[in-house]
Amino acid sequence: MPLFLAPAAMIGLACLVPLLDRRLGRNTGYILAAGFLIVGALLWGRAPGGADEPVVTTELPWLPALGVTAELRLDGLAAMFCLLILGVGALIMAYCARYLSEHGNHRAVYTLLTLFAGAMLGLVMASDIILLVVFWELTTICSYFLIGDAGPHAVRAARKAFLVTASGGLALLAGMVLLAVAAGTTDLTAILAEPEAVLASPLAPAIGALIIVAAVTKSALVPAHSWLPGAMAAITPVSAYLHAATMVKAGIYLLMRFSGLFAGEAAWSAALLIIGLTSAVFGAAWALRQHDLKRLLAYSTVSQLGLLTAAIGVGTPTALSAAILHTLAHALFKATLFMLVGIIDHEAGSRDIRELSGLRRVMPVTAAMTGLAGLSMAGVPPLLGFVSKEYLFQGFLDADVTPWAGPVAGAVAVVASALTFAYGLRIFYGAFGGPTVQTELYEPARAFLAPAAFAALLGLLLGPAVGLLDPIVGWALVDVYPTAGEVSFYFWHGLSPELAMTAITIAIGLGLFLARTRVERALLRIPVAGNLFERGYEGLLRFGALVGRPDRTGSPASILVRPVLGLIALGTAAALALDNGPLPGLVGDHSAAPDWPILVLLVIVVLGCVMTGSALTALALLGTAGLVVALWFLLAGAPDVAMTLLLVEVLTAVVAVLVLTRLPARFRRPRPRRAVGSAAVAVLAGLAAAGATLLFTGTRDISPVGDYFLRRAEPETGGRNVVNTILVDFRGLDTLGEAAVLGAVTLGLLMLLGSRSVPEAGRTAPPADALVMRVAFRMLAPVMLALSAYLFLRGHYQPGGGFIAALVAGTAIAFGYLASGRVPGRGSRLLRPGPLTAGGLILSIGTALTAHLVGEAFFTPLRGSLDLPVIGYLPLTSSLVFDLGIYLFVLGLVLAAVDRLGDGLPGGFDPSDGHDGSGHPSPGPSGARGAAVPPDGEGKARETTASGTTAPADETVESPGEARR
Repeated sequence: MPLFLAPAAMIGLACLVPLLDRRLGRNTGYILAAGFLIVGALLWGRAPGGADEPVVTTELPWLPALGVTAELRLDGLAAMFCLLILGVGALIMAYCARYLSEHGNHRAVYTLLTLFAGAMLGLVMASDIILLVVFWELTTICSYFLIGDAGPHAVRAARKAFLVTASGGLALLAGMVLLAVAAGTTDLTAILAEPEAVLASPLAPAIGALIIVAAVTKSALVPAHSWLPGAMAAITPVSAYLHAATMVKAGIYLLMRFSGLFAGEAAWSAALLIIGLTSAVFGAAWALRQHDLKRLLAYSTVSQLGLLTAAIGVGTPTALSAAILHTLAHALFKATLFMLVGIIDHEAGSRDIRELSGLRRVMPVTAAMTGLAGLSMAGVPPLLGFVSKEYLFQGFLDADVTPWAGPVAGAVAVVASALTFAYGLRIFYGAFGGPTVQTELYEPARAFLAPAAFAALLGLLLGPAVGLLDPIVGWALVDVYPTAGEVSFYFWHGLSPELAMTAITIAIGLGLFLARTRVERALLRIPVAGNLFERGYEGLLRFGALVGRPDRTGSPASILVRPVLGLIALGTAAALALDNGPLPGLVGDHSAAPDWPILVLLVIVVLGCVMTGSALTALALLGTAGLVVALWFLLAGAPDVAMTLLLVEVLTAVVAVLVLTRLPARFRRPRPRRAVGSAAVAVLAGLAAAGATLLFTGTRDISPVGDYFLRRAEPETGGRNVVNTILVDFRGLDTLGEAAVLGAVTLGLLMLLGSRSVPEAGRTAPPADALVMRVAFRMLAPVMLALSAYLFLRGHYQPGGGFIAALVAGTAIAFGYLASGRVPGRGSRLLRPGPLTAGGLILSIGTALTAHLVGEAFFTPLRGSLDLPVIGYLPLTSSLVFDLGIYLFVLGLVLAAVDRLGDGLPGGFDPSDGHDGSGHPSPGPSGARGAAVPPDGEGKARETTASGTTAPADETVESPGEARR
């Protein structure tokens, strides 16, 4: 199958989640687990069977002008990680089916987990470094939402995880850009095939350093480790999948992938050895300080990933093959331990080892599976973790960065492993040792325990049968170290230095466990630097508040003064830089006969607007100025611009009237000195803007760009309205960006202003006026909507288009609000700002992607036609669909503005009066605005504990009993 079908299948499964959850509830996890296994089987069937077999690739054009292609490549390393992602993912999905509550909405968890799996698949198969960065950031985004979905108590942890890993993403982006410059290509296969071209570049050290920074932040290595324990605020399945078995492995994958490029470089090896071994010892030591089992496992992950990083830094075939094997072993025992901790929490109501005791008597199977996973983590035979740890020791002894690097790395690895043995026993004894306190507990359902038991038993079976993994590790090793020979793992290979290291590890670890009270007391006495991230984050916010303080004022003048002064400064600098000769393109008279009367009228209107003291008069004159400019555009031959400006002025007047009802009816008279200064600044800014306009567009001769559009618009797009073809065809990406700004404004109105406290709240016109306006609305609304449809359909060929048509429909909505005090169609599920904005985004991006999927460049218009019996020949173009997306964007913004800004107007507002004698608007009924009620499903605190209480906002670890939500 084409490789793109794998992430596409994940997206398809995510789209099915709402339907499956509605019918199956939490059992949706079983369907998703089956889907994961099917995709994994199909991918494994396409994986290369050895170094001599061709690698499967799939390529789609993406950015041909930059030489960037969307290419996926399934080599041995990618296949091994795909096996890990989908295999562990299937176990987690099956676990979710019994972990999550029987009643509740689990769509977000299932959807995000599935999308995360798709992003990880794209990451490990990406064969273009730019595509790799895209998928890398998608995993960060999915992780943020998955952590934050746990409830209000997880918001800070989600934010921290996002900021740390996203900063690593920026480092990766910078590194990949430098790599593309050094190698002359973004093709990862070509880059790795010729490492000399990169290593010979002066950019090589910076590239290697940036890749290490990205991996350190993603894999939570020291010093960027602090986000991982906080991420344990997520529910246990999320912790097991993202932050123990999969997401943190993205950094390990990145280091393995680029090991073929930098292996053997002293700086690369030294950096990875130091960071890795430091993380291994620190994480293991800090795990012995923890009482919460999930936080203990989080620090355990830091330690284990540190060992993997150090092994990659050694860079020999033995160390790299051991790292690959331990990656698989770690996924099995860590996913098992997380799932079992979730079971313990679910059954006992706590994860604190100080509150747990003697569970082995009431939960013997759970105890046995925990023991197997813990022994594998500790490196005790006959578990798979024992074999992988033996080969890691062997690899560390081969370190040759310095003559003494091997013995030192081996000794530090033994210390880290001894600490690992100690906290492994701490996990088991803390939950299952001692007298039984909760005698009423019993084993969970078999289906609940089965995923964890399967992973634990697999680790037990693969220890003695580790040779079964030789092909998997061997295929992956070829892509990490191309000149490596065949890989052969043995459960027992006689007496050796690494076996002695294992014995020392067990002896020291057992001693640390027996002296656990004194060890814990000593570790707790170690001073902690405090939460450096939070302090830095708060400091950054304070700095931002300081910078933005001038803009946090009720006076528009204080906000506008800086950009206006900047405009004057730019105009002055440009005037001084120009020669004394005539300006380009301004030779001769370029004015037309109607220009001067319109200009005189515009000056009179502007002066009146500036001098009036009435807010309503100023609003009317401001609208008049807009109408005069619209007339000027019309006479200049720009009907599209004229219509757009006219409709914007109408809607602006409506929205301004809604806002002005809350403001004083008259302006305060400014002091003379301030008035003169403001007038001088305004005149100078106007002269600068006018001069720039004349300089750049002051000639009536057609520009080369304009001539191109006029000549090529109809042949290339089929449209005769050049303005519309520029917006939706030639510059569609720019238009999409501007539409995204409209969507952001819409969301801002929805979030900042909330929604109505009462569905019927709003403006109520006096009876006499209401009757006239309602009759007029009922007569004119169908005409306005028909005009909107007409302008939309003709936009590609005559003046019109989606933007203008949406403004006409928005005018009808505003008219309806003024007539009845309520937004027309308010009860509809679709005629709301949120769905309209979402629909516009889907249609706009879908149009661009459709062209890409059929082999055309991004946003290329697709054309066709229909020959209908009555209508006749009907040309069709995908630009019409894109224009419909813009229509929905604009309509959503207008709807949000009218609905939110009109919220809470006084019930008896009289437009003939508008204010009391004091010059302020008349107060409405008490409680007219009330407390804003968020949309359905928003603003409700999620229950996170068995008692139904919500964890405090500053907690970073979920409450015990999380699964009972």
